[in-house]
Amino acid sequence: MNQVSAFGQAGSNNSAQEVEMIESDLFSAINDKVNESLKSRGKVNILIAGKTGVGKSTLINAVFQGNLAQTGQGRPVTTQTREITKEGIPVSIFDTRGLEIAEYKETIGGLAAFIAERNSDTYPMKHVHIAWVCISEGSRRVEDAEIALVSELARFVPIIGVITQAQSDRGFKNEVISIIPQVRNAIRVRALEEQLDSGHVIPVMGLEDLIDLTMDLVPEGQKNAMAAAQKISIKHKKERATKIVAGAAASAATVALSPIPFSDAALLAPIQVGMLAGVSSAFGLPVSKAFLYTLISGSFSAVAGSIGGRALVASAMKFIPGVGTVAGGMIAAGVASTLTTTFGMAYISVLVKLMESNPDRLPSAEEIAASFKSTLKSQAG
Repeated sequence: MNQVSAFGQAGSNNSAQEVEMIESDLFSAINDKVNESLKSRGKVNILIAGKTGVGKSTLINAVFQGNLAQTGQGRPVTTQTREITKEGIPVSIFDTRGLEIAEYKETIGGLAAFIAERNSDTYPMKHVHIAWVCISEGSRRVEDAEIALVSELARFVPIIGVITQAQSDRGFKNEVISIIPQVRNAIRVRALEEQLDSGHVIPVMGLEDLIDLTMDLVPEGQKNAMAAAQKISIKHKKERATKIVAGAAASAATVALSPIPFSDAALLAPIQVGMLAGVSSAFGLPVSKAFLYTLISGSFSAVAGSIGGRALVASAMKFIPGVGTVAGGMIAAGVASTLTTTFGMAYISVLVKLMESNPDRLPSAEEIAASFKSTLKSQAG
């Protein structure tokens, strides 16, 4: 077997042929890892309810990738509710209307039956995981329909009261919580920046608080999807991605403990590509075979020369019977874990930097690959 260890580091010669063999191993793992990362990310389903004009569409577009309310595909699921989805974004929005009509009790009853049916499914991805009930701050009142809706839905899902179009509280938030105590909390939000006639600008507010609370309330299996789908908080994307890196580092260490010399090489390649796919998925990037090909091609050769020797020495020690095998495995485990962490965190830092520099769009695969290779070269130097 070719003498290669973690991250595709070549042996003492670090030849171009060795690097090509390493990347070939990585490419062979791409299909499985793309599917695995998307499956582990899952999907989050959010009900958004409120009267017409309360600002639900504006809120959806301000929070989620892809201008969902305008460009997503909508289909009716009840008389007054439609499901909005968009390919590549791991969220379904159930947009409920009709609370202002006289027959709102029928609307609420149909909606409750719909959620009860979905949440009885054994497959968690079918469940409605959380509800945002939107109430306009400008109205200064909580309607009977809103009280009835929260009372009914609280039997099935956690509910956040979202006070939209916020400008001046004057105690309205506390009033909402008092009148409908079933809400887990009420968050005042303003989804768009507003400029008054006086020239004073009222900035966007409350969206990060809404995402923080939602992340706390959705099930663990939906947290990766929520972090990926929203575009407000890079913090949550980074937190979920960091957990993926930690898991990959632990797996790399376990593989490196193998007593068979150089056997860890073939097993580490899928771990590395899986980590990159998982981190990309957590950041909401459109993970695909083409994306990972672009990212991986040349990335490992960028650092092979400087760090390959350390991993090779640890693997070579496994040839020594007895204590040499144990010591070699322990050293290789430490190297594999440390370098996996370094490699993964470098990728996270690249994504954070690119997304912070241009929050309104996702970076392309080519932009990410170029920045990642540059970062790896600078760290290896």
